Amino acid sequence: MANWKEESNSLIGHFQFDNFSMAFSFMTQIALLAEKMNHHPNWSNSWNKVEIRLSTHDAGNVITQKDKDLAEGITKIYNSYNR
Repeated sequence: MANWKEESNSLIGHFQFDNFSMAFSFMTQIALLAEKMNHHPNWSNSWNKVEIRLSTHDAGNVITQKDKDLAEGITKIYNSYNR
């Protein structure tokens, strides 16, 4: 299950996979969703781990409904890896 927390005016999610290919595939799916929503995450990847930070830059770098909606979409994508 996705693990989101609020910290420093951002939603932060930590995700772990079996390998790099799965982590990269996850990030690719998020990239497509983010483009569709026109709302893009700040993220990092180290082998099988992905950290995502969401905030709305044009709202002063705070959490908005856009971030919550993207986090929900990301959670659905992540959950599809853990059936």
